[in-house]
Amino acid sequence: MAKIDILSLSMEELEEKILQFGDKKYRAGQIFRWLHVNRATDFSQMTNISAQTRALLEENFYINSLKIQKRLVSSADNTVKYLYVLPDGNKVETVLMEYHHGNSICLSTQVGCKMGCRFCASTKAGFVRDLEPSEILLQIYESERDSGRTVDSVVLMGIGEPLDNFDNVIKFLRLISHENGRNMSLRHVSLSTCGLADRINDLAQLDLGLTLSVSLHAPTDEKRDEIMPVNRKYPISVLIKACDDYFRKTGRRISFEFALIQGVNDDKKTADELISLLKPLGVCHVNLIPVNEIREGDYKKSSSVREFQQRLLNAGLNATVRRTLGADIEAACGQLRRDNI
Repeated sequence: MAKIDILSLSMEELEEKILQFGDKKYRAGQIFRWLHVNRATDFSQMTNISAQTRALLEENFYINSLKIQKRLVSSADNTVKYLYVLPDGNKVETVLMEYHHGNSICLSTQVGCKMGCRFCASTKAGFVRDLEPSEILLQIYESERDSGRTVDSVVLMGIGEPLDNFDNVIKFLRLISHENGRNMSLRHVSLSTCGLADRINDLAQLDLGLTLSVSLHAPTDEKRDEIMPVNRKYPISVLIKACDDYFRKTGRRISFEFALIQGVNDDKKTADELISLLKPLGVCHVNLIPVNEIREGDYKKSSSVREFQQRLLNAGLNATVRRTLGADIEAACGQLRRDNI
C-alpha cells in the first residue's frame, strides 16, 4: 500500500487515521502541531509520541518536502524568488516580498497553467499537474525557514490558476488557517483567478473571508477574448455577475487586476469602458499593473499608466498602481521555471 502524504491531511482526516490505529483521538492534535507548528521533517522528531505510534506513522505516511534549486534576492527591495523542486522533479516558483506592513508570499498552485493568457510566462511551458495541499503549504514553511522571515499575508497568484485546482487549494486554506496549526486568518489571503465563474460561485458559498482578485485586463469580450482565452467560456457578463454575487454573499470587496499593455488596452476609450463596466458593482478596487514583458511575447508596458489611473479616479473608482518588486530578479511568475526546465 502506498504511503499517505500526511501534510495534506486535514485535522479530521488525521484523527480518523489515528483512531484506525487504535490510538487516542487527541494524538492527532499532537501530530498535527508537530507538522504545522514545530515543522517536523521526520517522525523521529516527535518526542512526545510513543515509539510504537511513530513506527506506525513511518510505515503508513510520509512527510512531503521541497528543495530549493535556485534563490534570487533583489538588491533593490529584498524580494526573494525561489525555484522549488518537487519530489517528482517538477518545479514551481515562490516569491517572498517585503512591505511596510509585513511580509507577503506569492504561491504557485499548479505546475504550469492551462489558461493560455497571452501576457503570462507561466503558461508558455504548458500544464503538467496540480499541486497537492502540502506542496502549496510547504512553499510558506520552507521560505520562512530559509529566509528567517515570518509570512504575514498570502497571495495565490503564482504559477497556475488556483480555482482550476479548487479542492486542493481549499484544503490548503483550511490547513493554513487551522487553530492548531499556522492559524493564519484568511482575511490575510488573496486568491487571484482569471475568471472561472462557476468556481467563483462555489467559493462564495464557502464564505471563507479571503479577498478575491479577478484578472480582468479588458472591459469588452472582443478585446478580452484576444488576451485571455478563458473569456470564450466565461464571457464578461457571466464573470461580472459571479463577482457581484460573491460580494453580496461574502461582503468582501473584489479587486480587479488590469495589466496595462501599450497600444492594446491603455487608451481613454478602454478606461471609459472599464468605468461603465465596474461602476454598477459599487464597492470594488482596480489594481493597475504595468504588464510584465516576456521574451516570447510582443506586449510592451504602457506609458500611460498614471493617466489611465487618474481617469478611473476622476470617475469615482478606487484605482491603484501595483508597486513593482523584484524587477532585477525577474520576479514575475513563470520566468524562472521556464528557464530551468
